Amino acid sequence: MKPKRPANPLALAVLGLLLEQPMHPHAIATTLRERELDRAFKVTTGSLYDVVRSLERAGWIAAQETARVGGRPERTVYTHTGQGREQFVAWLDELIRVPAKEYPKFISAISYLGALGRQAAREALTERAGHLAAEADRARAAWRDVVDAGRAPRLFMLELEYALRMIEAELAWVEQVAADIDSGTLAWPVAA
Repeated sequence: MKPKRPANPLALAVLGLLLEQPMHPHAIATTLRERELDRAFKVTTGSLYDVVRSLERAGWIAAQETARVGGRPERTVYTHTGQGREQFVAWLDELIRVPAKEYPKFISAISYLGALGRQAAREALTERAGHLAAEADRARAAWRDVVDAGRAPRLFMLELEYALRMIEAELAWVEQVAADIDSGTLAWPVAA
């Protein structure tokens, strides 16, 4: 029987970081944010601690030590168990091999672009393009700060590289559709 996998995808990030080295949850959260992984995983203090507790209960991770530094609260450092590493690798392998159906909100919305009318649709797409360009700039800056600065190898930042390529592709598509609206090459229904 296949072991039950965590429902929260943040577990994948926690398990991935623990492959690099044992860490306490605060260090996990800091590393996720530094590496821009909070773009791929919703990271809140509560959800992170819930995931850590559930992984520990499932036997995928174990407390390695608890220590207090200065006046800070005690922090428990976690590490993979043999079972946890094995299950993480199997889960990761499946996620990479088998595409999953995802339902992005933008695809749902773009299905009804015509309801906005030509001008409003063009304005909405132009505004989205601005947001995407800013997001791409932030991703490039994070890449420079982490990979180019030698703080982490490219292998540990592939998700940011992938996200940047997806942002760039979406930006190019959005700009093309806006240009097609401007040029009249995108057929628009005649208003009744």
